[in-house]
Amino acid sequence: MTTVRRAGVLDAEVLGRLLWDFNTEFDTETDDADVLAARFARLLDLPEIFAVLAEGDTGDPVGFALVSLRPAIWFDGPVAQLEELYVVPALRSHGIGTEVLDLCRSLAREQGSPEMHIGVDEVDVDTRRFYERHGFVNVEEGVDYRMLYYVGPTSDAEPPA
Repeated sequence: MTTVRRAGVLDAEVLGRLLWDFNTEFDTETDDADVLAARFARLLDLPEIFAVLAEGDTGDPVGFALVSLRPAIWFDGPVAQLEELYVVPALRSHGIGTEVLDLCRSLAREQGSPEMHIGVDEVDVDTRRFYERHGFVNVEEGVDYRMLYYVGPTSDAEPPA
């Protein structure tokens, strides 16, 4: 049986390791797990950030999600941005992702958020199908362009690589 709960600062090390696993699984450049853990520890102290942790029968971590809440001009309450959701490969398609997502949605509602936003790579068909199965819709369907995201420094420093 899987237990899904809100994570706290004391879970930062586990969350850092899971995020590192997630990034390396998909060959995404990432900082070391200890650097990510330190960031989780700092972020989870903020009221506008929360994480959810899924643990297996023996208490071993099997998945997580990270959500940020931000003010929105379009409606009362914050927008919940699902930053990350990960389940270890061996346990995918066992309902863990659904449990994690359900708790994230519940916690976001408790914070007054009327909707959740998620960015999904167009080519990631399985992930898109997962979110669509849970009521999410692609708001860019039918357009003939893709949204481009630009990243830039907040100072005169070199732009990110």
